[in-house]
Amino acid sequence: MTTSHRTDLTLRTIPDADLDQAVDLTALAFHLKLDGKGRAHQSEVLRNALRIGAYDDGTLAGMAAAHRLRIAVPGGKLPVAALDFVSVAATHRRRGALTGLLAELWRHCAAEGLPLACLWASESAIYGRFGFGAATEAYRLEIDSGRPLALRIAPDDRPLRLLDPADAPAVLGAFHEEQLTAGAGRFSRDAAWWRRHVLDLEDTDDDEDDYGPLRVVVLGAAGEHPGGYALYRTRGADGHAPGAVDVQELAAASAPAAAALWTYLAGIDLTSTVHASARPVDDPLLQFAADRDQVRVTRQEPCLWLRLVDVGAALTARSWAAPVDVVLDVRDAALPANDGRFRLSAGRPGTAASWTPTTDAADVALDVRELAACYLGGVPLRRLVQAGLARERTPGAVRSLDAALETERLPFTGEDY
Repeated sequence: MTTSHRTDLTLRTIPDADLDQAVDLTALAFHLKLDGKGRAHQSEVLRNALRIGAYDDGTLAGMAAAHRLRIAVPGGKLPVAALDFVSVAATHRRRGALTGLLAELWRHCAAEGLPLACLWASESAIYGRFGFGAATEAYRLEIDSGRPLALRIAPDDRPLRLLDPADAPAVLGAFHEEQLTAGAGRFSRDAAWWRRHVLDLEDTDDDEDDYGPLRVVVLGAAGEHPGGYALYRTRGADGHAPGAVDVQELAAASAPAAAALWTYLAGIDLTSTVHASARPVDDPLLQFAADRDQVRVTRQEPCLWLRLVDVGAALTARSWAAPVDVVLDVRDAALPANDGRFRLSAGRPGTAASWTPTTDAADVALDVRELAACYLGGVPLRRLVQAGLARERTPGAVRSLDAALETERLPFTGEDY
């Protein structure tokens, strides 16, 4: 269906016949050099995604794609539209393209039963006005591995083994799914997602760097259920930089298991630094490291931006840590069904919550962006009230809602799809 939305461009689904145009626009917008395998990979990823285009006389001038994934939320998993390839040609800025593309996306989400949308923001100033809030944060860590990693706990003594990356989905898939219950913000993966987006088994990166191929190390003997794993690459020393280990992902079932994996990574010969570009803010390594001068946080930054497309469905699907009964005055300029006053009521943990329209006076007033930031349990609502971004109208209401939103582990998203 063709729809116009405050733009002189034509908005419609991008057909397979226009995938070459879509890849060209991606390369233009994100300054990519795409040749050979890299171009074929981008085309295949788009082929499997929901695709919406903004056309100018038949030429693709803007687009938004979304992967249909499942994301861990407190107490379960929900379908999510994971936005990707969001771009508008520089020649077509300020013509309502992005607003129209996202309006079309919300319609698709409603039709397909996707209550959430998410993205990694290349320009974070853009997406707040569309209702996205930064729902997870991460640390960048650096370990001085020129000396043995000093720990306050004993590492898990099970054997470590290197795994052929091609075997990783079969060996690690079930373990990864189990770990989704440990904290919100992570995505479910099927075998194809492991191959294309996590392991890059087709070697589709056209840009060369100094790091070698992906390695997979697993804690636990063959045939034994894994205790954890790490995905990493290494770089040898040269005249300008020391040897280094780049940790792309590390998951462990316990602190001793994590200690075993970090000890291994910090002990790789001919390297003296371990870099991890995305780790949870509450990573146990920061507590069990004996010398915090050896393990440093080099940066803290927002990761996944979340949008509650269907606020009621999202809130009633997650679990609640404490009873709550509050009236929220939610502002949502883009999606009128979310806009207004609603009563959120949840009993003891494990019981279903309700979300019903009401004319009762509001206890808390906030924009849907702030509600999205709080949804996974990573941002206390009181912090947003203190910043002037939400208002408490009934004393004690924010404290009650924060107690209900709280999670045992902070949400984390390390996977930039």
